[in-house]
Amino acid sequence: GCILDGKLYPFGEIARTENCFRCSCSQDAMRCCSLFHTPIGYDKGNCKVVFNKESCNYDVVQRSDPSKECFVYSRV
Repeated sequence: GCILDGKLYPFGEIARTENCFRCSCSQDAMRCCSLFHTPIGYDKGNCKVVFNKESCNYDVVQRSDPSKECFVYSRV
């Protein structure tokens, strides 16, 4: 298998690792890509970015009230 962040994964396709990556594990290498997109266009003065490990995505919430989401213009 392959080791990523101290955890052993079996050879083949890994749909989702503990840290929100999709990987392919072979005898030669382990190739991964993220399952999340980073927000870049939002009101940085009034909002903050919080990683949601359950949904494998970043939530953008109000600094004054984290229970309220902020509008995100773009993600990369």
